Amino acid sequence: MRASSQTMIRSETPVRLKWPVVRELIKARLTFFVLLTTLFGFYLGTKGSVQYGLLVHTMMGTAFLACGAAALNQYLERDLDAMMRRTEGRPLPSKQLHPTTALVFGGSVSVIGMAQLALGVDLLTSLLGAATLVSYLFVYTPLKRVTTLNTIIGAIPGALPPLMGWTAASRQGEITSEGLALFGLLFFWQLPHFLAIAWLYREDYARAGFRMLPVVDPGGERTGRYALAHTMGLLPVSLLPVALQMAGYIYLAGALVCGLLFIRAAWHFSRELSTERARKLFFASLLYLPVVLGLMVLDRIQH
Repeated sequence: MRASSQTMIRSETPVRLKWPVVRELIKARLTFFVLLTTLFGFYLGTKGSVQYGLLVHTMMGTAFLACGAAALNQYLERDLDAMMRRTEGRPLPSKQLHPTTALVFGGSVSVIGMAQLALGVDLLTSLLGAATLVSYLFVYTPLKRVTTLNTIIGAIPGALPPLMGWTAASRQGEITSEGLALFGLLFFWQLPHFLAIAWLYREDYARAGFRMLPVVDPGGERTGRYALAHTMGLLPVSLLPVALQMAGYIYLAGALVCGLLFIRAAWHFSRELSTERARKLFFASLLYLPVVLGLMVLDRIQH
């Protein structure tokens, strides 16, 4: 018993100091994306000059929540991650970190994040953060092994960060149509983005028992059709900021061009269900979002 305890201490102590392990535990790239969309929402929701103190609280609280969600998700899925090549090197399945460490870390920073949003921003933003955390961990995560609808459900917590940024900056204490427009843009964007990923890693997902659409649709007809349908749905949703006078004609032209190019990538994927076309759709999604959000920031209409 003593020997095993010493072994555990030796295996855990050094990895807590290694940034690569922490980076994987908090899913640094995903967390950066969450913070980026939150920042866009905050800026677009700001009337007048930016309140930098409020911005710091918003970004820090969201960062804590995102890091906590990532760690807790890996705690919940550690055995499943071990079954997939793309995730078997994560800290928990690779035994670089003890599960209890991930659980305590994830739970602690999640609570800190919600508290900071509640005390430093407002209650509504904190509640949206809590809804993001709960729906991601306790709705989307278990549903991945139950139904192909998990992708649509998982798009909900993924679309909440820009809405959180908007509510934090606007200080209206309510969810407005402008904030919902940002939510809708992120919601529809995620679906073709994740379908492309699911197609590329469908064998991995099948190995872990995840019911992603490409797993239960080996021919890919439904996958391609859904990817195309959601890029087409994204186009009118992306124009709502113009109708709501959040952005002007520069954004309108850019959103139309980007949307049509995104639809084109999804069309080619639906017609030729290959790894190459899936990668092109994935990269098209990565280009689409920052360009469209950037255009909205450049062309926003101040009220």
